[in-house]
Amino acid sequence: MTTRSGARTAPRHGARLAAGTAALGVVFGDIGTSPLYVLRAVFTVHHGAVPLTDATVIGAVSALIWTVFLIVAVKYVLLVLRADNDGEGGVIALAALVRARVAAAGGDTSARRRLLTVLGGVGVFGAALFFGDAVITPAISVLSAVEGVRVAVPRLSNSLILPLALGVLTALFAAQRRGTEKVGRVFGPVMLVWFLTLAAVGVPQILARPGILAALSPLPAVEFLVGHPLAGFFAAGALVLATTGAEALYADIAHFGRRPIQETWFAVVLPALVLNYLGQGAGLLRDPARVADPFFTLVPQRFGFLLVLLATAATVIASQAVISGAFSVVRQAIRLGHLPRMRVVHTSERASGQVYIPAVTLLLYCAVVAVILIFRDSGRLSSAYGLAVCTDFLVTSTLLCLLTRFGWRWPAWASALLAVCLAAVELPLAAANAAKIATGGWLPLLIAAVLVIVMDTFRRGEARVRAARLAREGTLDQLEEKLALRQPARVPGTVVYPHSLVETAPFSLLATTAMGRTLHQRVIVLSVRTRAVPHVAPGERLTVQPTATPGLEHWTVDLGFADDADVVGVLDAAGCAGRVTAVTGPAVTGPGVTASAVAGPSARDAGDGEAGRDGRGGPDGPVMWVLSRAEVTVTDSPGMARWRKRLYVLLTRLAPPPQWTRTLPEKRCVTVSRRVPV
Repeated sequence: MTTRSGARTAPRHGARLAAGTAALGVVFGDIGTSPLYVLRAVFTVHHGAVPLTDATVIGAVSALIWTVFLIVAVKYVLLVLRADNDGEGGVIALAALVRARVAAAGGDTSARRRLLTVLGGVGVFGAALFFGDAVITPAISVLSAVEGVRVAVPRLSNSLILPLALGVLTALFAAQRRGTEKVGRVFGPVMLVWFLTLAAVGVPQILARPGILAALSPLPAVEFLVGHPLAGFFAAGALVLATTGAEALYADIAHFGRRPIQETWFAVVLPALVLNYLGQGAGLLRDPARVADPFFTLVPQRFGFLLVLLATAATVIASQAVISGAFSVVRQAIRLGHLPRMRVVHTSERASGQVYIPAVTLLLYCAVVAVILIFRDSGRLSSAYGLAVCTDFLVTSTLLCLLTRFGWRWPAWASALLAVCLAAVELPLAAANAAKIATGGWLPLLIAAVLVIVMDTFRRGEARVRAARLAREGTLDQLEEKLALRQPARVPGTVVYPHSLVETAPFSLLATTAMGRTLHQRVIVLSVRTRAVPHVAPGERLTVQPTATPGLEHWTVDLGFADDADVVGVLDAAGCAGRVTAVTGPAVTGPGVTASAVAGPSARDAGDGEAGRDGRGGPDGPVMWVLSRAEVTVTDSPGMARWRKRLYVLLTRLAPPPQWTRTLPEKRCVTVSRRVPV
């Protein structure tokens, strides 16, 4: 029994350890490199507006530690990570979760409807802010890493900085196709060494000046901010740098899950950060001249070269957190109807959230390259960082407080107290960073504004197209009523009509029925869904829902994200095995259904074999696939600006067809197009 128990426990422990190590390389790289610059930034902000005394050093270090503890440890790691939306994270998933909880709370008042509308907009705005950060972070991380090499190689020419940065950036984005798991496997051990180094270089300085341990109390931070209000305000603009990557931490929950992220944070990341900040503060107490570079002066000069190399590698890896988070946020936006369909590659058979989106990689890469070429220096680029992050913090805090009230059923006073505590920390940070708008803070806000317009335009365009199609095509029930009145002639054969809109009948079915005034002996309206599980058992993949019209059925194919998207093969396998789940009606009764009763002829008939050449395909005739394609056209109808309509049409044309359509037999596929005005 002991052996058996050990055999079960060891792999689980090993898997959690591996996930935690990978999370170090993907999730915590950004926040893990903040000790490189944040304390220096506090004392050099606004040309040294913060005086350098023992009291201000201890107060600044205390403010750093407690900012990290309250925003990252308490808010994100302990609270926000609990608010996963079916395993997904990120502000857009959080907004969707809050909307669902508010709607479920009951009541249909106008105030609640307005709140639901606002929450949808808040989610889109927060996601757009995240993308603004996702463009800035890789640019500043890679630039600062390459510039840091000059410490070890002073003869490195300035003219080589940009080419080297672009080369590193290209390699980083090219590695994304290998998936989060493989990337984390490579980056994780490097970041583990980095965090151990952070702790190791800080401890000797703390032992030399143990008075710095007073910074573990929040009182020095309060005294620093209250006693030096103007200097404290300027310092707040730099304090936010200590929380870089916190918003990506939540977005990356889909890649690793909550437990590995929480355990790694408290076991490795937080202790290493605290020890290093204390060590830097102790170093400043010993020698205030170290303020020019409080991090690299933690080690003797003979070890500086090794520390620079390790810091360079860690800084490059720091970009991974927002890149992986961008994949998750885009996937959520697609599922919620805010962005058009894109090709999503699942890179793991165990975690549905580990995805790679080629289009996002290309767009993000081009945007980061453009930013590097425009700013050309990490110092100039640093002024663009902070405002979008602080705004994202405020959006997340607002949603979190609403969730505690409507979702977690906290008392009103508890939710209000949480809101006050978060606002007391985050509002000053946002106010201090608002001063950066003129010097570069406009850039992430501009990116966010463009993305808000794109996502809102696509959502509104989809709603107009759906309404237009519902008005012109009607529902499947309405189609059945028309068929009952007209009694079209039945012709041999099986026709499958793939259709994604559950509200309407396929207009390809309407068109073929109207033109020929006939209806095939077997008509299948087919929907394909992807579940958030790796694999769906063969016996659970096909659901058949009969209708009142003989021979007309609605079939639903459920696939796992790691399943082969061969829908035709799924229909053949499920039908031939007689494995069908019945929803309603007596026509289909489950596992006892015979292959001929369910599938009729093979769904792949007339593909490449003899059935395709002789045109028979089975006792019920050949199987045909008739697809619908909506050609959206721009009109002068009111309710949406013409330029927005053109943007929506462009977005729909850029969207690729569903991946499963590539498996359909070309010789038996017909596409019926219909113009839909928008």
